[in-house]
Amino acid sequence: MNNQRLLTGLLCAVLLGTGVRAVGQDPSVITLEQLFESAERNSTQLRPSFSAEEEANHEISVARAGRLPDINASLSFSYIGDGFTTKRNFSDYAKAPIPHYGNALALNVTQPVYTGGAITSGIKLAELKLTASRYATELQRDNIRFQLTGFYLDIYKFNNLRVVVEKNVAQARKVLDEMHARYEQGVALQNDITRYELLVSNLELQLIKINNTLDILNENLVTIAGLPQGTVVLPDTTILNKSLPSASESLWQEDATVNSPVIRLAQSKVAISRKAEDLTKAERLPKIGLQAGWSIDGPILVEVPPINRNLSYWYVGVGVSYNISSLFKTNKSLSRSRVATVHAIDELAAARENTELAVRADYIRYLEAYEELNTRQKSVELAERNYSTVFTRYSADMALITDMLDAANSKLDAEQQLVNARINIIYYYYKLLFTSGKI
Repeated sequence: MNNQRLLTGLLCAVLLGTGVRAVGQDPSVITLEQLFESAERNSTQLRPSFSAEEEANHEISVARAGRLPDINASLSFSYIGDGFTTKRNFSDYAKAPIPHYGNALALNVTQPVYTGGAITSGIKLAELKLTASRYATELQRDNIRFQLTGFYLDIYKFNNLRVVVEKNVAQARKVLDEMHARYEQGVALQNDITRYELLVSNLELQLIKINNTLDILNENLVTIAGLPQGTVVLPDTTILNKSLPSASESLWQEDATVNSPVIRLAQSKVAISRKAEDLTKAERLPKIGLQAGWSIDGPILVEVPPINRNLSYWYVGVGVSYNISSLFKTNKSLSRSRVATVHAIDELAAARENTELAVRADYIRYLEAYEELNTRQKSVELAERNYSTVFTRYSADMALITDMLDAANSKLDAEQQLVNARINIIYYYYKLLFTSGKI
């Protein structure tokens, strides 16, 4: 009686959980490509990368503005107090009246002509940073796509797993009904029924866990892809029927060398470091610019007594400036820039090596997944044959209940492993796409 109540409660919980999901949300078949497109438009995790790319784009405009002339204007009004004169020993004091109201207006224009390559290098450096920002965006996009792929395939896997468990629950209940009939005929023990009821209870508990896992996976998938809340994703079942390319490892390695955003980001960092060296070297070169200016000042205080008039003049010419301290300061900055370049080159070599190793490992796992599928298919055939044989023998009183339990568990495990094997092929294919930068 207690077992029946337990089974009834578990069954209600399963039906209730499934019912809430069905009533509150409408499942939709969505392909991986549609998820990728949605994430591209709506993913919150991609927005920082896009804004960083936009910021880097504005940095180019700021760097190009260095080619424009520098224009300075100043205007001032002042009150000037009276002065006084004395001898050199500060005796013979005499008051010196000065016009009290002063004014000054100045305009200066400087057009850079030669800066030692500082402006050009600054613009190129900003452009390289924009390129690096784009590669960083690509890397983040690939990470999100692969993350979505993992959730998507896990949902596919657990949906199939739920079907397998439900099938085994129905099959176990059929056996349980036969046991009850045999018990009434006096040819089965109550202990056998209890043990099989425990099997059914465990299967129903597994169903509850599967449904909970699907809810979690679906929420993660919907949130990261930027889909409307409440969407229930059903994977496209035709994904397992896709004809996956069987390219050699060398082709995958070549694709990774060209397309991997990890490698391209490391390459851009090397270019940035080298351009930073050029910018540091430019500090040791003179700066040349065309200059023009005009000013008007009053009163004229350089005369004694001061002249209460405005003095105006203009000029044009060439200005040359040189930071002499750069001769002994820039060497340290240049050494630091060169070390940074060596560090970036080392990081590039490490990125290439890690990518090569990752592609090799993923390719081996990809081939292994096909081998595993063949093995799992054979295991299911054997498990079903064994279950059928044991069930026939049990019906003829030639097998024990423990044999039935072992056969049922073996069959369930084999079917679950087959589901996983089919999904693993797709998973490792997308893993190869991710590692080689083609996802």
